Amino acid sequence: MSGWTWEYEGYLPADERLREALCTVGNGYFATRGALPECAVDEVHYPGTYVAGCYNRLTSEVAGHRVENEDMVNVPNWLPLRFRLPGGDWLTPDTATVLDHRQVLHLATGLLERRTRFALGDGGVLYVRQQRVVHMADPHLAALRTEFTAQGYAGELEVEAALDGSVTNAGVARYRDLDGRHLTDVRSGVATPDTVWLHCRTSTSDIRIGLAARLVTDAPIIEAAPTPLRAVQHLLLPLTPGRTLVVDKIAALHTSRDPAIGDPLRAAVDRVAAAPGFGSLLESHRKAWEHLWRQAELDVPGRAGRILRLHLFHVLQTLSPHTADLDVGVPARGLHGEAYRGHVFWDELFVLPFLNLHFPEVSRALLRYRYRRLGQARAAAAALGRRGALYPWQSGSDGREESQELHLNPRSGRWLPDHSRLQWHVGSAVAYNVWQYCEATGDTGFRDTEGAETLLQIARFWADSATWDDRLGRHRIRGVVGPDEYHDAYPDAPEPGLDDNAYTNVTAAWVLSRALELLRTLPEPRRRELAGRTGLDDGELERWEEVSHTLHIPFHDGVISQFEGYGDLAELDWAGYRERYDDIRRLDRILEAEGDSVNRYKASKQADVLMLGYLFSPAELRSLFERLGHPLDDRTWVRTVDYYLRRTSHGSTLSGLVHGWVLARARRANAWAFVQEALRGDIADLQGGTTGEGIHLGAMAGTLDLVQRGLTGLETREGALWLDPVPLPELSSYAVSLRYQGHWGVRLRLRRGRLEMLVPASDRSSICVRLPDRAIRVEAGDTCRLVLADGA
Repeated sequence: MSGWTWEYEGYLPADERLREALCTVGNGYFATRGALPECAVDEVHYPGTYVAGCYNRLTSEVAGHRVENEDMVNVPNWLPLRFRLPGGDWLTPDTATVLDHRQVLHLATGLLERRTRFALGDGGVLYVRQQRVVHMADPHLAALRTEFTAQGYAGELEVEAALDGSVTNAGVARYRDLDGRHLTDVRSGVATPDTVWLHCRTSTSDIRIGLAARLVTDAPIIEAAPTPLRAVQHLLLPLTPGRTLVVDKIAALHTSRDPAIGDPLRAAVDRVAAAPGFGSLLESHRKAWEHLWRQAELDVPGRAGRILRLHLFHVLQTLSPHTADLDVGVPARGLHGEAYRGHVFWDELFVLPFLNLHFPEVSRALLRYRYRRLGQARAAAAALGRRGALYPWQSGSDGREESQELHLNPRSGRWLPDHSRLQWHVGSAVAYNVWQYCEATGDTGFRDTEGAETLLQIARFWADSATWDDRLGRHRIRGVVGPDEYHDAYPDAPEPGLDDNAYTNVTAAWVLSRALELLRTLPEPRRRELAGRTGLDDGELERWEEVSHTLHIPFHDGVISQFEGYGDLAELDWAGYRERYDDIRRLDRILEAEGDSVNRYKASKQADVLMLGYLFSPAELRSLFERLGHPLDDRTWVRTVDYYLRRTSHGSTLSGLVHGWVLARARRANAWAFVQEALRGDIADLQGGTTGEGIHLGAMAGTLDLVQRGLTGLETREGALWLDPVPLPELSSYAVSLRYQGHWGVRLRLRRGRLEMLVPASDRSSICVRLPDRAIRVEAGDTCRLVLADGA
């Protein structure tokens, strides 16, 4: 395995779902899992294709309840291509003898290659090589080249290529009690002798989908036989020993959500007819990927570098420059599978900080997805009797709350109430991303318009949600759930929700202070316009100022409490549970299956208090606590880190990332173990089978940002780049390139105990750099070198 390939040797049915997710190829508009084209859906294989933003809503009967869910739709499958000797069974790794098998994901070029040798009997061998792309230059095209070479065999090979409209959403076992039949009115036909098509629509969202495929081969197509659910083409290839025969399948995909088209079927048929051959498509695809890699240069040596490059590859397949033209958010599991139903959570909090410094146009589009749904967020707040905007924990097509009301515990088989919609902190994540984007890009046009309105309405919600407590002499935010998720209620409480979650309250105070700062810097005409649009007045702003100083932050035993009353919970027998169970990451499921509840214990899925150290530099975090009237010295913070480190099961892929980030400053010797966990989360499927349902995009992007910002101490604020490096010995030499406020190709390189920053000579202006002890200005063409104190 080189630094630019990801390879799997041998065929292992138990690993196929994982490989299919990690070998997904996509372009930001759509993606197709790395399933073998000859294999149908079964317990081993799950070919799925997903279009960004293509959702549909269905209602199911579950545990005596009518449950409505909106899902990212598994659209018709363009991939199928199977083969057999005439009169024999179709050859697949599950039905035939496999002599050897290899899959190679070529990261540099976005190409998935497979090589398989099938035994044909009597010493005959069929060698199959396939190359697959989902085109990065033209986001509506995909292509599959199949090469057949016989050894010790002469005769015919029957080949069947198809477009399959019979697909359903069935990729996640725990969702299978729910209706997954999203496609209706499926029909197919023949456009030309070499081209077939398929058309359908989603049942409730009424998104029309057009798919067309053209076969290119020297053998004549002997039959094109469309059925209501499949468009099928047949070939007979004359095999002779040593001669390679090639079948190319070019596909085009459009939906009625696409701009500048009338009929998606006509658009697909026209596009596939105009598409060049496989060789030309591959060349333009390679050039598009080459351009992307230049914009997101990441040079990290060793195994960590290989994994980081894979993570970057999957981020770019989900969120590419094509995303800038779409009305979509950040799907937490990428376009790689159906887990979380393709919904948008807070994962953009871990994704946008990386994109801001490489693909700011994509970040802007993702933030505009949130802005377009500001009306729904305001309606959600109004439904609670609050002003401002309450963004949903799970978002889909139109911005309403998509969080499930019931969830299945696979250990107990019970459907349980789901209270995750009380994670109101997602609004702070949206606000944080607005602010970070504007600081990184200098985009005052967005900041002063959509960004300002979004930030102000989120701040308004927090101010309106805070209630005064005479006993404490402080404001409080009650009845929420924090990022931890294990705790959604007090033990034996009749209603869900917790009071004064520290992460929620601190980030709410930050949002209020940033909103006030923004209003002070806005041009007066724009401020008056905003006041007119939103009804802001001086009295409301005075309340914001007050609440931002007086929100209650609970403490116990000299550490920050996760929420009010956390210190009163019981201690868990961690040693006992680790002895009884091989994996306790999903401790909540284990306890529920035992008739217990994680709400009773000091135990976290991910320690949300420590998220504060992920979002804010030590200086900014101290400043926030001082604003709230709580001095936060280094000893208190380190005690807090150690306290939660002992009480966290790491049931989220984000947990290792956050701990690695925080420990790099608080306890460097322990950081690398958690960084490794974050790096291995998906490739080793540490969550026990979940990666096969879709990669964890936030964790992947977060590892990239750990290298980019976490270990360099890079911040973009107050019109400057701030640098305060804390390199780990295991990651002490690497380079990244950045795009900062119009400066292209700013390069950071860490090596031999120094951090270097190079501003390209082509830039026309200098960059202000703030170091721990001074500020300097780096001119175009200059290199700034910072010698690290510990010589790391």
